[in-house]
Amino acid sequence: MVKIIADSTCDLSQELLTKYDISILPLHVLLGEEEYLDGRTITPDQIYSWSDEHKTTPKTSAPSLVEATELMRPYVEENREIVCFSISDEMSTSGNVMRLAAEELAAAQLVTVINSANLSTGIGLLVIEAAIMAGNGATGKEIAERMEELKPLVRASFVVDTLTYLHRGGRCSGVAALAGSALKLHPKIIVENGKMTPQKKYRGKIDRVILDYVHDLEQDLKSAKKDRVFITHSGCDAEVVEAVRSYLEGLQVFDEILETRAGGVISSHCGPGTLGVLFIVQKQ
Repeated sequence: MVKIIADSTCDLSQELLTKYDISILPLHVLLGEEEYLDGRTITPDQIYSWSDEHKTTPKTSAPSLVEATELMRPYVEENREIVCFSISDEMSTSGNVMRLAAEELAAAQLVTVINSANLSTGIGLLVIEAAIMAGNGATGKEIAERMEELKPLVRASFVVDTLTYLHRGGRCSGVAALAGSALKLHPKIIVENGKMTPQKKYRGKIDRVILDYVHDLEQDLKSAKKDRVFITHSGCDAEVVEAVRSYLEGLQVFDEILETRAGGVISSHCGPGTLGVLFIVQKQ
């Protein structure tokens, strides 16, 4: 059976990783001179505390070649095909590290690396689809071909509570961050062609903004693949998350509504209070 590997930015819960036999290659989070493994040795809340104390955003980096090689090695030794998923190549060299690891193991014929052109559970949606295909006996080539069909159908977006973290990370100007804070502006960020792009600005309290954002997705949600939808957040009030879940249940579209907490890499750039609803639409 094909082995599925993803980098840690896919933001899948341990329960889902276990259910679908998915292995994770963690990216690195650097807090000053200290280096941590995303999802293993650092939590988003620790990142927020450090970031607020030092008034800066942690640096993040791709997995090491050694880590990628050691993760793949046992499956290569079993002569198993491996399909790997990375965060968008526009955002990290994670995918390139995976490709180099395959070369290091002289296993290019066994390993397929897929540039998700996405982030967070925008990747996770693809990873689960691949894992289901692998469980049903699909080959690496068949999985890769299907993923290329699905990639443009993934709808990944989110709204942020504070512009502070995007500003600290160089993704938002100081003037924009200051104005956004004063006016209670919350941008909707979408992922297109592997890049993050601001699409719309909401104004008001974040709990109301999040519901307005989800309502704006209704047309796409009603044309979505019914298998699953993700509510992915970086630490939102339980009442807000439950309101989003209740709304999605009311649409009567999805077989599964999955809630996941964004990992350290995603959280360090977006900050607390960020929430996204991510899904795959039907091919038109």
